[in-house]
Amino acid sequence: MTDSALDRLTDLDKRIIVALQRDGRASWRAIAEAVSAPVSTVSRRGQQLIAEGVARIVAVPALDADGPHAQFFVRINCAPGTQMAVAEQLIRDPDVRFCTVVTGSYDIMAELVVRGGATHYPQLAVALQPIAGVERWRSDLVMHVYKVSFDWGRQLYEELVGPSEEAGRPHAGEPETCSPDHFDQADRDILAMLKEDGRETFQRIADRLGLNESSVRRRFERLRASRCVDIVTLVQSAALGMGAETFLTVKVSPDRIDAVAQELARYPFVRYLAALLDDNALLCEVITTSVDDLFRFVTDSLAHLEGVEGWTANMELLFLKRGFVETPWWRAQVGMA
Repeated sequence: MTDSALDRLTDLDKRIIVALQRDGRASWRAIAEAVSAPVSTVSRRGQQLIAEGVARIVAVPALDADGPHAQFFVRINCAPGTQMAVAEQLIRDPDVRFCTVVTGSYDIMAELVVRGGATHYPQLAVALQPIAGVERWRSDLVMHVYKVSFDWGRQLYEELVGPSEEAGRPHAGEPETCSPDHFDQADRDILAMLKEDGRETFQRIADRLGLNESSVRRRFERLRASRCVDIVTLVQSAALGMGAETFLTVKVSPDRIDAVAQELARYPFVRYLAALLDDNALLCEVITTSVDDLFRFVTDSLAHLEGVEGWTANMELLFLKRGFVETPWWRAQVGMA
């Protein structure tokens, strides 16, 4: 995807993207109804946006699908000029859930999932130590995830699409628990195909796996109803006019951690929120339309929450991986396409 592809986005394109964030597997007819446009136009333009890499839609199993695990938030300092090489090496690790290059006191931030739980922490060292260019790294256990939002663009929904009956309903919150016994091999084979293309038809999946279409559909809907699968629409924030993505590490008085987290989770532009083990802190990922909006959030809202003692911040420059999936645009942005 080139910058010119983003420059050409129309209001209809943005409405389609927002609708895909809400449900990446919705039919083109359903999306057309949501954005009040002809089905043929929405289908053609939606498929073009995906082909151009403006958006990528994937289905990924819930974290608990493979059993016990621990999540570690990792901050990395690199030797000068090696940030991109280190980041590219990191995203090859299948247990790296997200990876971004940032400003501030660190060069890279990432989340690494340690299978088997926190007692298997040496896996993290094995993943990081061999990477040339890594000078120092700091890891922090993610104790509790308060919010994961895959449809962060919904803050633009009413502006682009108009009010909906779901406007007041929360669309993201604490992940629900899944379990390995919710899956068999056929389920995992179906999700493996949907990780490559989240809009693949049930019929084509059935043909490739030697199953019948109704069985594939029934299995997928069961997993989705059990919250064992997430449909993720990866889209560059600039595509929706969002100019500032920032990680805030918010220090909170120990007796106010949960109360502050519950308050922060209400903001639609808070994309991710978790409690860290170290320094009684909350990790808060915020996406806003501009730096001015970010300034207003930290000065008018965050600074006045009872219990907040301060924060450090790192602005995200380039996201290479999210939801265990490589973003479709980062290589083009750094000239590596």
